[in-house]
Amino acid sequence: MPNQEIDKLLEQLNKEIEGIQPDDEKGQELLRELSEDIRELLERAESKQPAPSMMDRLEASIEHFEVKYPDLTAALSSLSSILSNAGI
Repeated sequence: MPNQEIDKLLEQLNKEIEGIQPDDEKGQELLRELSEDIRELLERAESKQPAPSMMDRLEASIEHFEVKYPDLTAALSSLSSILSNAGI
């Protein structure tokens, strides 16, 4: 997937995250860390290689938010699949 498409997906995901206000501390921390990871990926011009810790946080976020925030979970799952299919 071209970097432009990944950037577009990351920007959409970031907007989704901004619209969510979890009522638990773990959810707030996960979203804060994911937002930082997304910003970092968007700033990388050539390589969209996420840090291994981002992939761990991505999986933890999917598990944490899957019941209460299905739209966010779908976007996170999509990002995870895209990065995985790209060999990242």
